[in-house]
Amino acid sequence: MCPHIVTQAFIFAVVCGFVHFLFLLHHHRSKINKLRNQGMPMPKEWSWATGHLLTLWRYKNKFPRDAFVGTALTLLAADFSDTEAFVMDLWPVAPAILIVYSPELSTQISTKYNLLKEESFEKSLGPITGGPNMLTMNGEQWKMWRAIFNPGFSAASMQDYVPHVVSSVETFCELLDKKTREGDIFRLGDLTMRLTADVITKLTLNTSLDCQRSENLLGDGLQAIIRWHSLWDPFVLMNPLRPIVQRYHSWRINRYIQRELRKQFLEQISGKPPRDAADSGRVKSIASLILESSARSKPSKLLRTRTGIDHHFINLATNQIRLFLFAGSDTTSSSIIYTYHLLSQHPGVLEKLRAEHTAIFGPDPSKAADLLRNSPILLNKCRYTMAVIKETLRLYSPAATMRAGGDGIVLRDRTNYAYPMEHLSVSIIHRAVHLNPRVWPRPREFLPDRFLVDRGHELYPNPAAYRPFEQGPRACIGQNMVYNEMRIVLILTARKFIIKPAYEEWRTLHRWKREWIETFSGDESSARWEIDEHVFGDRAYQTEKAGTHPKNGYPCRVEVLHNE
Repeated sequence: MCPHIVTQAFIFAVVCGFVHFLFLLHHHRSKINKLRNQGMPMPKEWSWATGHLLTLWRYKNKFPRDAFVGTALTLLAADFSDTEAFVMDLWPVAPAILIVYSPELSTQISTKYNLLKEESFEKSLGPITGGPNMLTMNGEQWKMWRAIFNPGFSAASMQDYVPHVVSSVETFCELLDKKTREGDIFRLGDLTMRLTADVITKLTLNTSLDCQRSENLLGDGLQAIIRWHSLWDPFVLMNPLRPIVQRYHSWRINRYIQRELRKQFLEQISGKPPRDAADSGRVKSIASLILESSARSKPSKLLRTRTGIDHHFINLATNQIRLFLFAGSDTTSSSIIYTYHLLSQHPGVLEKLRAEHTAIFGPDPSKAADLLRNSPILLNKCRYTMAVIKETLRLYSPAATMRAGGDGIVLRDRTNYAYPMEHLSVSIIHRAVHLNPRVWPRPREFLPDRFLVDRGHELYPNPAAYRPFEQGPRACIGQNMVYNEMRIVLILTARKFIIKPAYEEWRTLHRWKREWIETFSGDESSARWEIDEHVFGDRAYQTEKAGTHPKNGYPCRVEVLHNE
């Protein structure tokens, strides 16, 4: 074909594509402009060309570049305290979204209507989970997988799982003790991530990888993907190396998980006792629940052979396992760090926490582990410990909720104002809900007692306003596991160690590193140093890194607590 004709065809295709984009742009903006004219609350700086993209960019630039985008939306939300909801037109980067921080509207979204998950959410989470999963699925497909996993995450199953968590946290304590002897600054995130990976790999695959003491393909691969992940940062999203790195590690992770599933499947059909039979009580791994479901299913639904499992099914199962590995390690790791961070700032709370542990487990901290192994029910007595954890999750929520709108769906706020959802998606910004001054007295203060007071007390929380695990039918299936794990971590460490942030020392040690190193290496430790690296006065602010990791992985020092 003549090169001249090829060039003309290419130019024609580009022009057609541009014209089509302009048509879609006008079509979309016309809908939003109609909502503006109807009085729908939204920032005034809307334009036909960029919608609210420049508005979000302006608010985002009030904070360090790597700060979590939810922080900017929380600041913007203060301008809509009368409605506690507003529209952000972020097309074509994202759908036009109704941003919500009202507990009343949140309940309608998650419970009354149980709105479907937004399609774009699967795309943003895809590099981490590999594809469709229980967090992004809708309808019957979601119900099927939720029913498969519910037994494994019941309160009774989680109680039987306590001994394994205790053993993993004991290893964590040994590593903290080693850090006290070395005396160096270190990133706490490196240790907590390996701890939570140890816990979740046992629950998902019934495999002990000893993540805390050794390198392993599963944990290290997932962390490589997370280091190159961002919800918003264009410097990360547009990096040409990002998809290559993520796809490579994704392939390795998938191969490992699928090999393990097939191995356990062959053990099952050969008549060998299931691996879980060696564990006590009702504990069943995610892999076992998946294989049991496959065994119960009709051949026409989930094909099984003597040599393997149906290809489509095993791919979906792999996505589910990757979701649990991510959620059970990444977000939990960040939450553990923020608990230590808040306790370091509030010595009075820390003393009350230690006093509770002494009252329940005795004056010798070294005996607490065996007591928990023998009597996991003791966790339920740690009411103040649970209050500390809940207050931490309120102040540092690790996630948000993204749902789709739909024809005929109308949300109504507490003033009965109507929000038609035909052209909008909706996002509940948990951080903004948890800092809403209308429903949370002294919202920015760390007050664990607000979860211990009786109804009628001024600090008593509105149940609909506490949403770190979301609410309704699609509430996080693993919240019992997270609460248990965080309680065990505090019980076994709070009376042994003193953990303090060391950001200024870390800044001095890494003062020569530049932003381009982080951008092209994906290494969080090489983040740029800005003039003001605080968010609302907080140096350990939440970043864009997947489960909203603390800045720089939380550099700190640890000392042994010498009890008199």
